[in-house]
Amino acid sequence: MSATDERYQRLLARAREGEVPATSQLISALESRRAGTEAILGDLHRAGGHAEIVGITGSPGSGKSTLVSALARELRGRGETVAIVAVDPSSALSGGAILGDRIRMQDHVLDVGIFVRSMSTRGSLGGVSRATVDAVAVLDAAGWDHVIVETVGVGQAEVEIMRIAHTTVVVSVPGAGDDVQAIKAGLMEIADLHVVNKADRPDANKTAAELLAMLTLAGPPAAGGWAVPVLSTASLDGTGILELADALAAHLAWMTASGERERRELKMAAARIHSIARDLIVERLAGPSAGAAVDQVVRDVAARRLDPHSAARALVDNHPVPEPQLEKIA
Repeated sequence: MSATDERYQRLLARAREGEVPATSQLISALESRRAGTEAILGDLHRAGGHAEIVGITGSPGSGKSTLVSALARELRGRGETVAIVAVDPSSALSGGAILGDRIRMQDHVLDVGIFVRSMSTRGSLGGVSRATVDAVAVLDAAGWDHVIVETVGVGQAEVEIMRIAHTTVVVSVPGAGDDVQAIKAGLMEIADLHVVNKADRPDANKTAAELLAMLTLAGPPAAGGWAVPVLSTASLDGTGILELADALAAHLAWMTASGERERRELKMAAARIHSIARDLIVERLAGPSAGAAVDQVVRDVAARRLDPHSAARALVDNHPVPEPQLEKIA
């Protein structure tokens, strides 16, 4: 084992003992994809599988950060630990997170039972990124009871959150057309819980009623299935936060009893494998050893000497690229 491997093993051991600095350092190393970090991912995976992972998604301005902060406070009151991964938009200059969510959660800074980490999307359009998934793995392995992932809120690609979370909460806000947007973005289909936040606003009841009507149109759940609730919250004064925490616990209990949690774990594992495989393929094709071959293939395809599908399959399969079939072109 190299010195780098030993260092990350020590960080993991300290993180599992509850040391927040070690947890932060390990997440930072994985986020930056430093040399030697890939080896620790296997240990993280084997040590995890205990945390309840909750995804909070919805359009920008729906009050997700304030809602997450209030929910964390409620869960802490129940004696449970909470880790929050807040995915912020990337800075146009540095590529890092803007850290807006961390600013809004400053009231938890002295609570050792709450961990807050802001991360950038790093160009990901799905509200989550590879670094986010790795951070969740660290926090799960470190023994946090709940890992809440608050996505950036970017529309249709938000459905990616269901590939890393056991429970997906879709947050709407009155007066912003979120009910219609939810249908457009496919969020109605991925929601395990609907939350109408800022419920002290006018038309909050109307928004909740419209969401309930749309769920009714989708038909009742199958026998023993989960009936998606629509909850109303006002995060600033705590209205509905207790009910939200209860609903999360009820959904977890239903998943465990029905076998749905195991089914979701299988889907999450498949999605993770596919995502990593895509990343590895892209890295290989972008690497220096493939540069000349890829450049030549691009020229052949652009000149119509080779079709894109044959070229791509050859590169992905790591086989020699077929010779341009000039006789067929002629």
